[in-house]
Amino acid sequence: MESDTMSSKEKGQQRVIGVLSLLLLIMSVLWVCEHYQIQLFSLGKTEGKFAESASEQLDSISKQLQLRMIQIKKLGGRVSELEVAREQILGDKKELAENPKMNEADFKQKLAYYLRLLGLKDQEIKKLRRENSFLLARNDSLSREAKLLQDGLSNVQKALKDSSETFGVKQRELSERSRILEVRNQELVEKVSVAAALRAEGVNVYAISSRGKEVGIHKSKKIDKIRVIFHLQENPLASKEVKTIYLRIIEPTGQTLSDYSLGSGTLSFKGKELSYTAKQRIFYENNHQSVEFIYARSVPYREGKHEIELYAEGFLIGLGTFEVK
Repeated sequence: MESDTMSSKEKGQQRVIGVLSLLLLIMSVLWVCEHYQIQLFSLGKTEGKFAESASEQLDSISKQLQLRMIQIKKLGGRVSELEVAREQILGDKKELAENPKMNEADFKQKLAYYLRLLGLKDQEIKKLRRENSFLLARNDSLSREAKLLQDGLSNVQKALKDSSETFGVKQRELSERSRILEVRNQELVEKVSVAAALRAEGVNVYAISSRGKEVGIHKSKKIDKIRVIFHLQENPLASKEVKTIYLRIIEPTGQTLSDYSLGSGTLSFKGKELSYTAKQRIFYENNHQSVEFIYARSVPYREGKHEIELYAEGFLIGLGTFEVK
């Protein structure tokens, strides 16, 4: 009887111990689950903050790139590299939205590239401003010189008229004076003509591959086309009218590239006939306009330095070079 009682007590104690052990296990599991849920939630929140911060930084850089584009366009520079960078930023934002767990190191590398590009474009803006200031000063000087020439021409013409109406002057003296005045008049007319001539600036040459991609000339081994681009300076003496621009491409051998089937021909310059590569008729608007030639040839270009010459109205208006390796 006593043995049965002890056995019942032991079984009861075992049940109590079992229940307590089960409760302790449940509490431990709940604590672990709760603990890791908090950690995972915190991780997700951190990732969310990173994605939000990265997107804001990309937006800020995109705005800065747009500001540089506006400034460079006003100064007459090219913005193709900035346009490509802004397109890349749109792609980065899309990738970030689709994959908010983007590697932070990869993002910092992208950010460093965009910041470096901004720094380079700031330097380019400073350079363009210096060049524009120089051109503005040069145009002011040209305008003052042209005004003096016009005044001188008017005075000479008036003197010619007064001389022809003067009485009592010996015929020989009058003839000699008229001859001198005519020479001076012709000299002034020629100077005004020179001052009114077009001037090309910033002559740049680019290669276009067979795939239509624009690349640097010095890196091109197989050139399908070349693109020559330049600006025409503003000139208060030049008339707004249709003008013909002639392009000469001179090979390292000294020969001018010309193919009459592609529109080549000859032009008159200082009493000589020169072969030209291509010509183009434009309407000169006197507003620092951009002009470009696209020239294609089936025969490969020779290796070495090529010269670019631009002519208009009997004047050499611009020079440039490019090299084929």
